[in-house]
Amino acid sequence: MTSDPPKPKLKRQKVEERIAELEQQLTDTGKTLEIITTQLKYAKADLDNLQKQTQKRIDDAADRNNARILSQLITIADELRIVAVNTKNEADAMILAKLLKLLENEGVKSIECHGKPFDPYKHEAILEVETDTCPPGAVAEEIRSGYTYKDKVLRAAMVKVARAPKTNKEE
Repeated sequence: MTSDPPKPKLKRQKVEERIAELEQQLTDTGKTLEIITTQLKYAKADLDNLQKQTQKRIDDAADRNNARILSQLITIADELRIVAVNTKNEADAMILAKLLKLLENEGVKSIECHGKPFDPYKHEAILEVETDTCPPGAVAEEIRSGYTYKDKVLRAAMVKVARAPKTNKEE
């Protein structure tokens, strides 16, 4: 009968050790979970950034291809305009109007030039003319239209730039 009383004390000690061991494992598992969660958040952020960069590259490539095709259509529109003016054919004028409408619907915009200050990014100066109708350094006349697509110049406008007329003293 003397052997029975020590067993509960030993059993209780083992249970407490086991509880302490399990609590330590729980703490370790919590720390591991926190580390993995942090790594997962970083990986998700990296994936989101990669997706955004990839989509931006795809969009940029599509814009470049669209710009290339649209600039070729602009050249065709210019040639068709010459034909329409010289032949005075209504069919040519209608086709030109449709082509210009298509370009406009795709986001191509004509560069406004006349009377605006010369901008080397938007204008290609081919002549400098003396005039008093425009301030010096402004576009006096547009020779060939310029166009933009998504705020980028597809083709610079070919222009004549105004300069002040010479006075008698300068001559």
